[in-house]
Amino acid sequence: MKIKFSDHAKLKFEILTRHHFVVTEKQVKETIVKPDRIEQGKKGRMIAQKAIDERHILRVVYEHAEEGCEVITFYPGRRGRYEDKL
Repeated sequence: MKIKFSDHAKLKFEILTRHHFVVTEKQVKETIVKPDRIEQGKKGRMIAQKAIDERHILRVVYEHAEEGCEVITFYPGRRGRYEDKL
């Protein structure tokens, strides 16, 4: 599956790094390909979620595209906030 990144998503790598929370393209792609959970987002978008350490998950908002999908944005979250919904 081809995964491309929106300009906003590309900027998020820099923003999170400045806040000392490094997320890699590989982590984002793996979250889409092998998520722990997927849920429906707004505007027909999907949200894939995957644990990245003991306290955090990575949530990736994406849209299906002609040749795969496009990452709109992504963000880390505290595991308790999102996993309690299971």
